[in-house]
Amino acid sequence: MSQHEDSTRILIIKLSALGDFIQALGPMAAIRKHHPNAHITLLTTPMFKSFGEQCGYFDDVWIDKRPKTFDLCGWVSLRKKLINGQFSRIYDLQNNDRTSFYFKLFSKHKKPEWVGIAAGASHQNTSPLRTTGHAFNGHQQTLQRAGIENIEIDDLSWIKEDLSRLDLKPPYILFVPGSAPQHPQKRWPHKKYAALAQQLAQNNYQVILLGTVAETEVTKAIENICPNILNLTGQTSLFEIAALAQGADGAIGNDTGPMHMIGPTGCPSLILFSAHSNPARHAPKGANVKTIQRNNLEDLKNDDVFEFLQKILSVDRN
Repeated sequence: MSQHEDSTRILIIKLSALGDFIQALGPMAAIRKHHPNAHITLLTTPMFKSFGEQCGYFDDVWIDKRPKTFDLCGWVSLRKKLINGQFSRIYDLQNNDRTSFYFKLFSKHKKPEWVGIAAGASHQNTSPLRTTGHAFNGHQQTLQRAGIENIEIDDLSWIKEDLSRLDLKPPYILFVPGSAPQHPQKRWPHKKYAALAQQLAQNNYQVILLGTVAETEVTKAIENICPNILNLTGQTSLFEIAALAQGADGAIGNDTGPMHMIGPTGCPSLILFSAHSNPARHAPKGANVKTIQRNNLEDLKNDDVFEFLQKILSVDRN
């Protein structure tokens, strides 16, 4: 496919989840660079609509209603939309059973070029290595089959948010001490976060707590021990988290979504892992991301974390 055809229509599919979507932004940027004159559409879910609209890589953003198995009307509507899109090529960055089925919605003799894992795809990636590492690395492998090289992590520098409403007092460090409620084993104990916050305060750092409303209990417990902390739980959007990271001296957190917004910005980031997830596959990507893993995070000592954090705080982000 010529990369100079103004009439080329491209579709990129990426539905979820947060960490995977962030790691797909670099590949999306590479696709845009490879097809500079094409009309490129993103098919995604409502959570990522604003990402698609603001990053500058797309001419259009479609929302996938993700019809259920027996939702015949939903499937007919989706099929019609895909066919009427008249796409020359589709990049499947979701690469699961659902999106492989989308490939089957096209008639046998009118299928667009398809880059992904779907059986019968023109640029199919069947390598077992695709899923052994990060999602980003799998996208690199897949896009190479379509002649796309030099794929980098998106540093989210296109995110520009006004943070003047926040009581920021640089230098500051971000804490992300929560996790999904169903994964308490991914959390370093709140008392250890509080002790670390006290150590950092003695070194003239402002500590900022980030999290969702569902994590209020843990962040409030930290604030009760260390009242000088700035607790922004439930008060920041994903874009504001990235903007905070752009100005932060560092960040520390558990294996949880907001760290995937922080790491790519270049903010020196330390992510704490238990045995319940694998850093080789699930750690955020970024130039200054480091990890510590223990089978049980209860066993991770404050002194070890403070020493490691001191090292990454000395990183030159430029």
